[in-house]
Amino acid sequence: MKKTLLALALIIMTGSLFAQKKTTTSATVIFDATTDKDLLPKAENKTVIGALDTKTGVVQFEAAVKNFAFSNPRIQEHFNGANWMKSDVFPKFSFKGKIKDLSKVNFTKDGTYTGTVSGELTIKDETKTLITPVTFVISGGKISATTSFSVKLSDYNITGVPIDAGKVAKEPKVTVAATF
Repeated sequence: MKKTLLALALIIMTGSLFAQKKTTTSATVIFDATTDKDLLPKAENKTVIGALDTKTGVVQFEAAVKNFAFSNPRIQEHFNGANWMKSDVFPKFSFKGKIKDLSKVNFTKDGTYTGTVSGELTIKDETKTLITPVTFVISGGKISATTSFSVKLSDYNITGVPIDAGKVAKEPKVTVAATF
């Protein structure tokens, strides 16, 4: 009887631990480098992997570079090429951070909460600190998170004539949306 109760207690504890870590395989990242000269350098990746630990506030994302889809195949070719992302050499980008003001977010109660995430963004083996506001919407046990920030391309050794000519923004806007 004691062994049965112990096993049952362990199962219940394990279930509650796993319930704190939420994951998704369909987060979306939108890369918007449009300028007045060119409205085409905009892409979307809907296959981003994400994880959120509601107890510790740890947030992680990873995306395959080649999964960014542009409306113009030529721009997509440049994006994955030698001057930009070098996606054959650097096939993914990643973010690992933490919610700074975790106590402001009640993941068990429906509502809209704002916070700040601080962490490390890695693109092409260059890692930079990123601090960005994030909005969490809790509804029926589902957690949606959204954030937008700018990335300075030169910080990640992304260069080229289209950037210098103003056809691609030097600091494109990145928007991340995930439902856990």
